[in-house]
Amino acid sequence: MEDRLPVIKKPNPKSRSSKKLLLFLFIFFITLLLILFFQSSLSKITEIEIQGQQLVSKEEIAQAAAVKVGDHFFSVSSSKVESQVKALKMVESVDVSKKFPGRLIIQVHEYPKVAYQVGENSQIEALLADASVVPVTVQGVALDKPILTGWPKDDPLKVKLCLVMSKLPASYFSDVSEIKPSPTDSYPDKIKMYTRSQYEVQTTIGYLPEKMKYLDSYIASLQSSKISGGVITMLEADTHAPFEKDSGKTNAKDTKDGTDGKVNKDSKDNKDSKEGKDGKNDETSASKETDKRDTASSSADEKRQEGQEKARN
Repeated sequence: MEDRLPVIKKPNPKSRSSKKLLLFLFIFFITLLLILFFQSSLSKITEIEIQGQQLVSKEEIAQAAAVKVGDHFFSVSSSKVESQVKALKMVESVDVSKKFPGRLIIQVHEYPKVAYQVGENSQIEALLADASVVPVTVQGVALDKPILTGWPKDDPLKVKLCLVMSKLPASYFSDVSEIKPSPTDSYPDKIKMYTRSQYEVQTTIGYLPEKMKYLDSYIASLQSSKISGGVITMLEADTHAPFEKDSGKTNAKDTKDGTDGKVNKDSKDNKDSKEGKDGKNDETSASKETDKRDTASSSADEKRQEGQEKARN
């Protein structure tokens, strides 16, 4: 029985100690590398890239993000940066991404701007979809949207206009340079739009979604017919008329020409009448002289005959 039992080898104490030593050395070097890495520039933010902003300056976004070059790359929370930048009034959403080594990208999505207006001290202000006003602090921004003029500060129709414009394609307003209110009793929300192609468009805020899609083609048809400028009315029906000022000048000129023609005609008629009258008077005078001469000749003949009869007797 004893010969059949397997022999159990005793563990080698040297192999266990060597494994512990290797594990200790591995942990030591890993710790050392981590310390060296976090102390090096590879673990820090070396570049902050801000994209997508137009109304907000990069300085404002960087200040709101509270992140600067030199901060630890792994200690920066992307979600925290997003929430801090999104707190800005004109920012709709933010996407923050990190790319090793040391690059932080902040992608900003602003609320769509629908128009501009000139505020106090000639400050250009952008109007967002909800008619909220955002001062334009970025220098050299192209005014690629219509400018609202003549609107009261808290006009509910301006809020309605901005909301309608935000739902329409921006290309519909590419030719519109200015929008001003023009209310009437029949159309309280009536507006006037002035285009860069020298047309005045009269419509209402309620008609904008229906009429704006045809405005460019309507202007193109007028220009193809050699009709430049004028007033385009887009209400129940779409009509075109020349500007009232030019029409007034034309009518005044026509009236003046007609008056002058009438005066000249009357003068000519008076002159002809006078000449006819003078001619008639001359004819009457000549007739009287002829009758006078005939009478004198008849008297002379009678006297001659009487003298001859007396001589015969």
